[in-house]
Amino acid sequence: MNAISIQNFEIPHIMASVAVVGSGAAGYNAADSLYSLGVTDVIIVTEGRMMGTSRNTGSDKQTYYKLNLSGGVRDSVYDMAKALMRGGSMHGDIALTDAALSARGFFKLVGLGVPFPMNEYGEYVGYKTDHDETTRATSCGPLTSKYMTEALEKAITAKNIPIYDRHRVIKILTENGICKGFLTISPELRTEKNPHGLCIFSAGAVVYAVGGPSAIYADTVYPPSQTCSLGAAFMAGAAGANLTESQYGLASVKFRWNLSGTYQQVLPRYISTDENGGDEKEFLMDAFETEEEMLHAIFSKGYEWPFDPKKTVAGGSSRVDLAVFREKQKGRRVFLDYTKNPSPADDNGKLKLEKLSEKTREYLANSGALNLATPIERLAKMNTPAIKLYASHGIDLYTEKLEIAVCAQHCNGGLAVNNNRESTTLQNFYAVGECAGTFGVYRPGGSALNSTQTGSLFAAIDIAGERVSAEIPSENSLEELRRMTVMLGAMTGGDMTRDEVLAKRLAMGRRMSDSAAFLRNALKIEKAIGECKSEIFRFTDAYRVCDEDALHDALINLDILETQLVYLCAIRDYIMDDGQSRGSYLIIEEKNPDLLALQAEIDTVHASYVQNTILSAPLMVTSFFEPVRPLPASEQWFETVWNAANRR
Repeated sequence: MNAISIQNFEIPHIMASVAVVGSGAAGYNAADSLYSLGVTDVIIVTEGRMMGTSRNTGSDKQTYYKLNLSGGVRDSVYDMAKALMRGGSMHGDIALTDAALSARGFFKLVGLGVPFPMNEYGEYVGYKTDHDETTRATSCGPLTSKYMTEALEKAITAKNIPIYDRHRVIKILTENGICKGFLTISPELRTEKNPHGLCIFSAGAVVYAVGGPSAIYADTVYPPSQTCSLGAAFMAGAAGANLTESQYGLASVKFRWNLSGTYQQVLPRYISTDENGGDEKEFLMDAFETEEEMLHAIFSKGYEWPFDPKKTVAGGSSRVDLAVFREKQKGRRVFLDYTKNPSPADDNGKLKLEKLSEKTREYLANSGALNLATPIERLAKMNTPAIKLYASHGIDLYTEKLEIAVCAQHCNGGLAVNNNRESTTLQNFYAVGECAGTFGVYRPGGSALNSTQTGSLFAAIDIAGERVSAEIPSENSLEELRRMTVMLGAMTGGDMTRDEVLAKRLAMGRRMSDSAAFLRNALKIEKAIGECKSEIFRFTDAYRVCDEDALHDALINLDILETQLVYLCAIRDYIMDDGQSRGSYLIIEEKNPDLLALQAEIDTVHASYVQNTILSAPLMVTSFFEPVRPLPASEQWFETVWNAANRR
């Protein structure tokens, strides 16, 4: 590690052919794949090795989506690619690579010890997941992505790939539209000559694997340890794609976790209370015409977890989400209760079977839970790890009600990339995993985990063919470093505490959740854009912090603000282009409508386009709509492909 002297500071300088930013399933696989392809001068830079979505989130049975690998189900790479594109606004070449490499990525994980279930004949059986018509999904249980991350971490550790932990990216360095590296801030590097803990990384290529825009919302399933790192990419000139498209759904809030699968299929009771936990009442019947509809909607939330405007019609499962949100608008708290059946299905403490739909009865019977009295008994029979998971976080579902909200869970959009996962507007800068905008409006459940492996592998293949190498920092990069030291110096010496910085973050997230989550109103969004710009323009003056820890969190706030601005403007541009409700959100004309009386107008035009959005100085955000690239007619003649491969 060398050092760069600048304005009486000594800033550490690290060089590598490739720097991977992020330590989740996508980042680790990118580094491991690069090393296996011969690019051994690769490093991993991470804000926190134990942070991030891959290691800290899951669901009832967290899904991995791949080609069918069992039984007599017919499938092909093209079939899977078409399924990925079916939701709209997804490029065909990206869908084809996600499908073509799915089996390769899956079996690599199997070889690394990830315990995907295999039957006695060696088949990896599957099940049907959200937005899919076949049985491509598989799972290791609620912690699938954690197992993936741990297995991949062992692989990169065995290769002695360096990991620079506790480094937060605060600036991406560019030269004439080419990424040259980045600046980080790290508490580990704070010294008298480097008081802010700055570090400069030079790299021939950067693979960005930082996850989704987790902290731009207040109501979120993302782990508290994951914040947001997309602002730095937008400020460097990386374009966004499909930033309007995120998933929202029911989740617990004390411990952040998706409430899908058996958490719903065991038919818990939905209740609301006042702020102090009194005045308990069941409220879901207000959203349904019959008791049978209500019960089937609860069951359906298990496999229709994301909010979907198409399912807000009479009897639709997304009316559950609307009813929950409406209760919270009244200032009430909402809970799931696993100790009692919903009143319409309760017969003196037992399940009233005649009220259940045929599909519900069949599912519970096949799971050996139909004749069990209460939701918690059914959950214990069908999915004991689901109960243990909450118990490990101090929540006893046998005795405690589970507080919930409609939360942001996954961004289907992200940074705009080509088929090789290189940014469309910033050369030598690659985005993989959730931060890459490679998904369409509706994506099959589990396709995100598949994409962590396929996208990172394809990026590694492209980089390995380019023979990239790092360069010493240019004068432009050094000037950026000077500006950063001046900015950080101006922000220190004040009296703002870390708690006050975090309070500002919560307020920023609340604004986003109120204006641009699963309910979107043009007037609210325009107001939020104005507030966001104002906060960015006066940021340095507004954040005069008392110490370096507060400074660290203040810079995270800046990244969140920059990300919010680009996302809000993308949503504004979509609405201005006559975009209607779709995916996982409703566009509403009134600020506070009667949610259960809404008649959603579903968009039928924009599915043929990918919306690209770019930030330029001074905080100008523009969008354009690019026609979806069709599914390629790939070369299938073996001799041709074989000869081409031998020439590479």
